[in-house]
Amino acid sequence: MKIIHQSLEQILDNLSPLEANWMDPTAEAIMVRIQTVPQKSGFGRSDITALIDADDGNGFTVSKFCVGSFLGYSKDKLETELTARLGPGGTGVKRYKAEPEKFLDVLEDMGLIDAMTLTVNSKPVWSDLLKERLRFGRGSAIQGQQRGRELEDFVETIIEEVFGTSYEARCTFQGANGEAKCDFAIPTRATPLILIEAKGYGATGSKMSDIIGDVDAIIGAKRHDASLLLFTDGLTWKARANDMRKLVQRQNDGRITRIYTKQMQQTFKSELQVLKAEYGL
Repeated sequence: MKIIHQSLEQILDNLSPLEANWMDPTAEAIMVRIQTVPQKSGFGRSDITALIDADDGNGFTVSKFCVGSFLGYSKDKLETELTARLGPGGTGVKRYKAEPEKFLDVLEDMGLIDAMTLTVNSKPVWSDLLKERLRFGRGSAIQGQQRGRELEDFVETIIEEVFGTSYEARCTFQGANGEAKCDFAIPTRATPLILIEAKGYGATGSKMSDIIGDVDAIIGAKRHDASLLLFTDGLTWKARANDMRKLVQRQNDGRITRIYTKQMQQTFKSELQVLKAEYGL
């Protein structure tokens, strides 16, 4: 093939939008199912059963999407809530058929009856439509950022208790093998002896590949004798246990010193104090 030289302007001038239709067969099936919900002033347990058991050939996956739509939950959030409330045994159709009453109890406890009543009887105006678009677009990202920052602030409060002002936050540190970004470098980014990364999954909006990639970048750059602590949380980990297993393996083979959650805050604080003494900080 002949070698062709192109300019940036030539490429930009030839760009066109990539159109995609969000309404796939599953979305169509969800809308068909939702439209079978009757218009009435009050709903009860039998209405939940009808929503889930609808004999339209579209299956239990559509049932769960309908439930999530009424509750305003994403697929991951609904799965996380069901797993936490139902306990071991799954959240699919086999679990529902094996323990239908327990499954329905959980959906009631999650507020599905009230959500159905409120949704069906609401009288929306045009601004409500735009509000929903904003909530599921930018709003979802904002929620993730706020939850992620809350976790970072939680960790920083403990770091301040132990090290005072002898740390740098949200910085690029200098390691033995190059530079990398981290949430906290102690005592400084230039000579970090303790590196702390605060990552929420299902709380910060971070993708799994991003979290592992960020951690691996720190591992690759830091000195071998510097400690790397990972502070994480978020119930979505329960639905992605295999991904958490990858991080646990990094701890078990010595690449991460320790993984903590908010429920382990006292252990985190006490082990920071140990590290402070060991490094003479």
